[in-house]
Amino acid sequence: MLFILNLLWLLRTSKYVLFWLYLWQLKEYHIGRFLDHFRTHKGKRLILNPLIFIKILLFVLLLANSAVFSFTYLILFLIYLFESAIFIKAVALKTLKKPVKTGKILFLAFLSFAVMITFGWGILFAVGQESVAVLWLLTFDIFLPFIISAIVLIFQPFFVFARNKILKKASQKLKKLQKFLPAGRQVKIIAIAGSYGKTSTKEFLATILSEKFRVLKTSQHQNSEIGIANCILKDLNEDCQIFIAEVGAYDKGKVKEVCQMLKPKIGIVTGVNEQHLALFGSLENLLSAEGGRELLQFLEGRPRADLGLPSLLVVNGDNKYCLDLYKRAENISKKIYAVRRDKIDADIWTEDITVGKDAVSFVAINKNKEMAHFKASVLGKHNVQNLLAAILTARELGMSFEEIAQALKNIKPKQAGMVRRTGKYGIEIIDSSYSANPDGVVADLEYLKIFPSRKIVVMPCLIELGPKSGEIHEKIGRKIAEICDLAIITTKDKLEDIKRGAGAEKIIFLEKPDEIFQKLTTFCKSGDAVLLEGRVSAKLIKLLSNV
Repeated sequence: MLFILNLLWLLRTSKYVLFWLYLWQLKEYHIGRFLDHFRTHKGKRLILNPLIFIKILLFVLLLANSAVFSFTYLILFLIYLFESAIFIKAVALKTLKKPVKTGKILFLAFLSFAVMITFGWGILFAVGQESVAVLWLLTFDIFLPFIISAIVLIFQPFFVFARNKILKKASQKLKKLQKFLPAGRQVKIIAIAGSYGKTSTKEFLATILSEKFRVLKTSQHQNSEIGIANCILKDLNEDCQIFIAEVGAYDKGKVKEVCQMLKPKIGIVTGVNEQHLALFGSLENLLSAEGGRELLQFLEGRPRADLGLPSLLVVNGDNKYCLDLYKRAENISKKIYAVRRDKIDADIWTEDITVGKDAVSFVAINKNKEMAHFKASVLGKHNVQNLLAAILTARELGMSFEEIAQALKNIKPKQAGMVRRTGKYGIEIIDSSYSANPDGVVADLEYLKIFPSRKIVVMPCLIELGPKSGEIHEKIGRKIAEICDLAIITTKDKLEDIKRGAGAEKIIFLEKPDEIFQKLTTFCKSGDAVLLEGRVSAKLIKLLSNV
């Protein structure tokens, strides 16, 4: 019987090994992000799991009185049988939460499973007394999150060492490449920072510049220092004229580190808000990294004329933190873009903005009195800001408004991170499900106004916002009340704050994809619009898709 119990233990423990590795990978092995997860409702449920308390109780009972072994053994056998059945079902239905295959995760998984199997079979053969063996299995079970976390953290210094070697190789390759290329032909490097809008701006700019130059960009959401370094090592060559890198950060000093490797000549700061404030610890730290101050310091430290153009800072004039950064910039060429010019003396601004279901169009004007009409197949007025950043930067690199307008025709909706399609029963599905930040949520809700029928949003509460989280969610609630007929919130963390802003009658809490789908298809009719905002379930997206 102990052999059977051990097999069940190995099965159910495999599920949790994969889950904890998945969670560490999801949080990018960042201790702050990992710990912050346990402040969320889902994270708290991991800690306050009833099965954990039952196992602790069984452990205490067995430790205190070996006479209750038969009872504890039976209960534990049933628990492990239940958990093993869930694991097998998840594998069969392909719903198992497991990490994405990478070299790092394969190494960590090998070590974790080796520890698990060695421990499990070691207990089976080394311990003569069944009650002692069960105690050890329970101990491993209860402390599994700490064991996996210890494996991750023990080997993290080795991965950091390997990462630093990769960053150094990438830096050396860039230096060698720039030295090898003739004067005026060196790669112009553009770094894009900010709390939001980085990916869209990078995609738009790369599409525009590709009309005239040979352009390399980091892949869609590849914004970590190691991701950027790998892109340089694998894809950058002497044929490249412009390299565009999206730079993300969760710690003060990370943008500086990337800049020292990249040595950008142009820096773009797309917008700054409280996203990830909980990780940075203070607004000052956030403004240093995501807010662009480290990028500015690097640009100001560069020679004023190099690679054929002076260092350039481009910022969003509609964002108060970017305006402050603009005012700080002194010994550098700087440009500012804004949707409207009445609040800031912008270098480029817009008039006659028209927002359709599948595109935005506008007239852009610059200080040189140049004017052109632009149209792009992207969803929502907020994308005009990101398009302006790309247009202004492309103009500074020598492209005419006519060339830029022509290039904008090649932009696809998915490059803006939001796509529209007709789902089941004629429901309009607006998929903005990759990620969410406060400004992005409000902007996506604004886009819903264009739909004449009923409007519904499905979204989780936002995370990592720090002390202003409640205030931000209440603001989102007010926007929901203004625009939506119904909001389905999929997590409980700031549910009451959203209700306080929207009114409880418009807000319901559902977390299971099948239940959400049933509610939507019951509530909605053909032509109604459903916004999927933030990390909603892939299963829900599949259920709603008309395939």
